[in-house]
Amino acid sequence: MPPFVLPDYRPVSYSRVTLTELMIPSYANFGGKIHGGILLSLMDKVAYAASSKHAGTYCVTVSVDGVNFMQPVEVGELVSLLASVNYVGRTSLLVGIKVTAEDVRTGLVKHTNTSYFTMVAKDDAGQPTQVPGLELETRDDVRRFQEAIKRRQFQQQYREQFDNARTSLAVDDQMGLLDGERCRIVY
Repeated sequence: MPPFVLPDYRPVSYSRVTLTELMIPSYANFGGKIHGGILLSLMDKVAYAASSKHAGTYCVTVSVDGVNFMQPVEVGELVSLLASVNYVGRTSLLVGIKVTAEDVRTGLVKHTNTSYFTMVAKDDAGQPTQVPGLELETRDDVRRFQEAIKRRQFQQQYREQFDNARTSLAVDDQMGLLDGERCRIVY
């Protein structure tokens, strides 16, 4: 049997994955809501599933962007994580994840998170490896790909600006930044 050869491109629909899990009491924090760490772990799993499916190989998480907990998740709700590859570079993939929570008693579904995981494909030796290109099947796919390009540009600009600001930061010259903040200098 000949070895499997990855295609040059795969459609966005190929990488779409949905993970649904019941939120049980052991997932709750002291306030009775689901721990953010539980949700992050589930997001990491679904990002892995979508990226490795597209890449045809093992993928690792490199960064997470945009984890904002907009609404709490309750014990007893069904949490669904909808993921797809929104963008690919040479070895990296950006996975968009939408998280919803459903109260099965009332049928109410609420959007709790949208997050973006950057993953890198690895070969059997653990080295970054090229991934198939992405076939954009809908206008939403095109929009998401374009947004990912913009997100990368903004992140690069932010990193450069912050690195420049940090490098030139003179602590004594910037004491005014602390005015009105909840801190006290004790040295």
